[in-house]
Amino acid sequence: MSVTRQPRQYRTLLLVGAGVFLSTMDSSMVNVALPFIMNDFGSTLLQTQWVVIIYLLSITVTLLFWGICADQTGRYRIYFFGISVFIAASIGCSLASSLVLLIVLRFIEGLGAAMMMAAGPAIVRDTFPRAQLGKGLGLIGIATSAGLMSGPVIGGFLVSLVSWRLIFWVSVPVGLAIIILGLMNRNGRPARQPAPPQPLDWKGAAMWGLLITSLVLYGNFLPVFGMAGKVFGGIWLVAAVFLFYLAEKRRESHILPLHLFPKNYYHIGLITASLSFTSLFGVLILMPFYLTHVRGLGGDMVGSVMMAVPLTLFIVSPTAGMLYDRFGSRHLTTLGLLISSVSLLSLAMIDENSRLLAIFLVLALLGMGQSMFLAPNTASLLSRIPADDAGTTSGLLATSRNLGMLMGSACGPIVFSFWYHHFSSGQELADYGTLMAPAFIASFRATMLCLGLLSVLNVCISWQRDR
Repeated sequence: MSVTRQPRQYRTLLLVGAGVFLSTMDSSMVNVALPFIMNDFGSTLLQTQWVVIIYLLSITVTLLFWGICADQTGRYRIYFFGISVFIAASIGCSLASSLVLLIVLRFIEGLGAAMMMAAGPAIVRDTFPRAQLGKGLGLIGIATSAGLMSGPVIGGFLVSLVSWRLIFWVSVPVGLAIIILGLMNRNGRPARQPAPPQPLDWKGAAMWGLLITSLVLYGNFLPVFGMAGKVFGGIWLVAAVFLFYLAEKRRESHILPLHLFPKNYYHIGLITASLSFTSLFGVLILMPFYLTHVRGLGGDMVGSVMMAVPLTLFIVSPTAGMLYDRFGSRHLTTLGLLISSVSLLSLAMIDENSRLLAIFLVLALLGMGQSMFLAPNTASLLSRIPADDAGTTSGLLATSRNLGMLMGSACGPIVFSFWYHHFSSGQELADYGTLMAPAFIASFRATMLCLGLLSVLNVCISWQRDR
């Protein structure tokens, strides 16, 4: 590798890693702040969770679109426009006067994050040779861990010291630093021309958005639907999937790269990414409520405990990326998911007297498993596809991850609320008191058991990949 190429690679890593840091820091800060946002607006758990759900829904629905735009109009252009949108929306979130307005602004913030997520990995893919792609993506994992590690600590400190509103201002100086770094790095960008313009599958994009939105709404309102609503909603989802399939099959241009889906490494990589983040975000959403309601911790202590999840990412993620360059993805990804499964099943055994250190270590084990899985799984897709599909695949992979985050953020509280309603004889979490601790613990355990079993299923799926 030439001496001039190495500085360009690491400047690009710094640029993309800063965007990853920005989006992950924001996400982890908001998760910690959810109990305090719920108290401020006097909302229920199922209402407050939309602060997270709408952000992830916005990303999931539009990522494929931005991935195609990145391929056709330029990845740096989409990347920096996304940063600008993200900064503006973050400022708006800090000034939101109602929960509804906060949710709307979080939707816009998600659009900016989607642009960064769609273009970022493709930029790294253009910069690093195939033999070192795992190393490059593993180093990006350091930025992921830094964002996730600093988010809970900074967010918890600001929430306990000032207000949850201040956490959205943290993104502003970071975003401005990325833009300045990008302007300084203009001459170091890889000389790759955008793909030839092709007709965009607007019909497929619209039906994809309708399908994902319908799935989230159905899952969120399932507990309050009667039998007729559940049956009608299920029929609607099946019909939406079938119509989307027909629309994509009959068109020359596609929102999905259908020619890649039959490949074993491709569809397994997408499925396992989605399921792994489903289980992870189920924990990230519910654990702060356990720590605040059952253990009575303040925002700073909640942030310190939640920091355990990304703590091991700092070491494991780059190591896993380098090991992928040597051994491939099958064993690394499966082992990572197996470790995650063990940690989730361990969380199903905690109670109101569990030692915080033990909980911290179990959460660290969860972060270790996720980081061992993520970099090899991403590299296994991006290293084997044509250059013209890199942006689309990057967007699709991020879509799978965010769909998992979305399902974990939506289904985790739904499953918990179902069990809490059962064990508390119909009480709401907003009316929680110390006498309800046994009902909370029983509900938390049941939810963690469900997430653990889902992770075990994901281990079995991952083992089927060819290498």
